[in-house]
Amino acid sequence: MIKTGNAIVSIYTEMTPNPETMKFVANKLLYPGKSIDFQDETTSAPSPLAKELFSFPFIKSVFIASNFVTLTKTNDTEDWQDVIPTIKQFLKDYLENGGVIVNEEEAAKYKLEASNAVAADDDDVVKRVKELLENYVKPAVEMDGGAIQFRSYNSGVVNLMLQGSCSGCPSSMVTLKAGIEGMMKRMIPEVKEVVAEAE
Repeated sequence: MIKTGNAIVSIYTEMTPNPETMKFVANKLLYPGKSIDFQDETTSAPSPLAKELFSFPFIKSVFIASNFVTLTKTNDTEDWQDVIPTIKQFLKDYLENGGVIVNEEEAAKYKLEASNAVAADDDDVVKRVKELLENYVKPAVEMDGGAIQFRSYNSGVVNLMLQGSCSGCPSSMVTLKAGIEGMMKRMIPEVKEVVAEAE
């Protein structure tokens, strides 16, 4: 279990390219070097924090990463500005009281947690794809409150999964095709196409 200390926590918000999502950034690490995505309350068991966030009626999905939480609101919630103060206060109190962010044992059971870490049995192309995602793509999409995870590589096609603000974002397909696919084709000639896996 990852516990947090009782230091004073500050939370600030950042808009993301996806109007339905808002990034809540903490001045401390929540889930160092990893990310975990909860599309709905039924999958939130591994994270007491996500479970609590789903108790707000306007929260549709929760994405937790290194030092931020990206929340997607329900379509009938008018404006983020109406609910931001409530969520900021909730997160501040939760973190200051040492609330558990993610229960690692539970997360392992659900296989929700994703990482682009290179595995010993990855072939050469997969290693290069994962390294490129980790070093170039991850920092950029994390700034926008999302993550892009490697899923598979087969006959020149890289299959990725979009998480957090990237999931369902109108501009994510442009990022995927124009940005990531273009870069991969240039740096890894074996890659012919990059596709997104549907949630």
